[in-house]
Amino acid sequence: MTTLLLGLAIFLGMHSISIVAHEWRDGMVQRIGKYPWQALYGLVSIVGFVLIVKGYGMARLDPTVLYMPPAWLRHVSMLLLLPVFVLFLAPYLAGHIKRVMKHPQLVAVKLWAVAHLLANGMLHDVVLFGAFLAWAVADRISFKRRPMREVPALPSSGINDVILVVLGLGVYVAFVLWLHPVLIGVPVA
Repeated sequence: MTTLLLGLAIFLGMHSISIVAHEWRDGMVQRIGKYPWQALYGLVSIVGFVLIVKGYGMARLDPTVLYMPPAWLRHVSMLLLLPVFVLFLAPYLAGHIKRVMKHPQLVAVKLWAVAHLLANGMLHDVVLFGAFLAWAVADRISFKRRPMREVPALPSSGINDVILVVLGLGVYVAFVLWLHPVLIGVPVA
C-alpha cells in the first residue's frame, strides 16, 4: 500500500500544483520555460503513474475488504463509464460537448472514479479511486479562483462532436472487450 500511496502523492501532487499554487507554477514556467516545465511535469507524472500501477498491483495481492457491492452495481458502473472516454478526449476536439461540459476531463475522472467505487470495495480500490475523485472535485472547485489555460485543440466544430462520440465509444468498447483485462489484469464482466 505504501507504493500506491507514494505514487498517488507524486502523481496527484504534481497535478495539484495549479490548485494550490498556480502563481508559483506560472512563475516556474516563466523562469525555466514552457517546454522544460512540461518535461519536468511529464517526468514526475510518469514516475507517479508507474508507482501507482506497481503499488495497486502489489496491494491487490493482499486485499482488505471494506464493503461488498451488490452485483447489480456493476451494470450501473458500466453505464457511468459509457461517456468517460468521450469526455476525456473532449478538450482536444472542441465542439458543443466541450463548451457545454466546461471541464469534460474532470467530469470523466469523476465518473470513472465513482463507477469504480460502486463496483469495487477493496481498500486499495477505495484509496485509488477515492483519491482521484477527491482530486477532481478539488480541481473543479479551484477553477473558480484561477485563470483558465488554453488546451491545444482542433478548431471548434460540430463535426468534432461526432468524431468524439464515435472515437470515445470505440475506445470504450475496446477497453471493455480487450484492453481492461490486458492492461489492468481484471476482466470487466
